[in-house]
Amino acid sequence: MEQITLPDVLTLEEASAYLRLPIEAVLRQASQGNIPGRKIENDWRFLKVAIDDWLRSQTGRSVLLTQVGMLADDDSLAELRTTIYQQRGRTEVDAESDV
Repeated sequence: MEQITLPDVLTLEEASAYLRLPIEAVLRQASQGNIPGRKIENDWRFLKVAIDDWLRSQTGRSVLLTQVGMLADDDSLAELRTTIYQQRGRTEVDAESDV
């Protein structure tokens, strides 16, 4: 299989191919500032190394841990959790089944 070498600066189309996402998704995310890139006049440019760094730093686990950390001191969470389980008719701890 032939290996394709990408330049250090990617066009919108190259970034889309690199991320394996539709062009529209990359454009939308870049416009919202979620993917690192720069609009120069009417064209978008992306540093490949910036995208690589962004991909490494934006794992679902790290985002989740950040969000949990922000909520760690929220005194209302225990009551909210209890209410949710009550409304769903479930206990917070599943009963062990005999298998």
